[in-house]
Amino acid sequence: MAPTRSPDQASRPSVSAPSANSAMRELRGDLSPGEFAARVRRAGREIGEHVSCDARYIGRVEAGEIRCPNYAYERVFRHMFPGRSLADLGFAPRGSVRRRVNRPRCEDVPRCEPQPRTDEENDDVHRRTFMAGGPAALVTALGLDEPTYTSPTPPRRVGAQEVDGVEQAVRRIRLLDDRQGADALFESAGQSLRSAYLLLNAGSYSEETERRLQAGAGELAISVGWLAHDSGRLADARSFYAEALATARMAGDPALEAHAFCNSAFLARDAGRPREAVRAAQAAQQAASHVGSYRLLSLLAMREAGGWAVLQERRSCERAMLHGQRLFDRGSCDADPEWMSFFGRAELIGLEAQCWSALGDWDRAVDRARLAMDLQKPHFVRNRALYTAELAHDQLGRGDLAAAAVSGTQALDLLTEVRSARIRSMLAGTAGGLRRHRDVPEVAAFVERYDIAG
Repeated sequence: MAPTRSPDQASRPSVSAPSANSAMRELRGDLSPGEFAARVRRAGREIGEHVSCDARYIGRVEAGEIRCPNYAYERVFRHMFPGRSLADLGFAPRGSVRRRVNRPRCEDVPRCEPQPRTDEENDDVHRRTFMAGGPAALVTALGLDEPTYTSPTPPRRVGAQEVDGVEQAVRRIRLLDDRQGADALFESAGQSLRSAYLLLNAGSYSEETERRLQAGAGELAISVGWLAHDSGRLADARSFYAEALATARMAGDPALEAHAFCNSAFLARDAGRPREAVRAAQAAQQAASHVGSYRLLSLLAMREAGGWAVLQERRSCERAMLHGQRLFDRGSCDADPEWMSFFGRAELIGLEAQCWSALGDWDRAVDRARLAMDLQKPHFVRNRALYTAELAHDQLGRGDLAAAAVSGTQALDLLTEVRSARIRSMLAGTAGGLRRHRDVPEVAAFVERYDIAG
């Protein structure tokens, strides 16, 4: 006698079992799933991707449960097996696997928490990272207690007004950073970020609202990460950028992913990890290829050039700089991200100055830094201070002691309007290099002024 099906079971459509991925099983060869997972992780590290691959993930791939990997795994698999497409690796096209996660019925759980829309490409490791580790880690980093939700009332409905508030917070942070610098903004920006993630993780919303909220929360994480970077909190900045990257991948948002990798490349260069900077910039360019913005690709090429410069790979640096210049000259377009408002010709030339400085070509570095200062718009006070500090550094490198001291004094004047630990650190290096030359009047005046400024 056939088993009786409940009315609920009878109403559910049947779901066919996934087809095994024989191509990946063949590529694994004689390795155990655990050994193959270790090889995947090692390949990831080679290209700057930190994938949490284990034997269980490999088993799910080979069983066909993961019909299309996320972007990080795709890059790793393509690195391991050059020339093979997703189809060659046994995966389905990315667009064919989009679906919504099944939601539990309200009578099955004490209270329905909102379930973010996801795609099959997002494996369980990334879901745990984003939903559990990410927001909780952010709250901990900001010294805030994560609230508990014990009320039986439904989740708060999130709509356009709340999303507009998140997007406006991003714009306000960028505007204030241009005028004031990062040091005074970090804590208050962190509060905005916490609120955005609470809306995302404990709210109820439509698909369109979710898309905007994910993008807004990711951009906020990048903004707070930048404030941490510019105020000398490099470890915090790395965590915020990683959170933004996780958000981008959960949302399938290549523009946000490119932004997160862009800032990660900048941070890695400043933190003394130039090879990581190159890899992050290259990953950003791959993500940005889906955005359609020449200006974004130009900035990412310059981020790559900066990493090559620190590595003293002059030919690679010059090639990346030339590519960035050509892309910039193709002009702006509607696809340019809003956050790139700072990236005008002054910023492009300022990045060139940094490259020539790292390569020790002081004449070119001084020329480009001075031009960047001349081109910078007055309201970008922080960047004017940055370029002036860069010019002082480069003039010292060239041996122009008096000129370096004068530029250093000008940068100190600008730092009365903005607070940036990163720029102060640059001036500290210049002051240290000039101290033994206090017989030069301009140098003596600058060093005294610097010591008073503290």
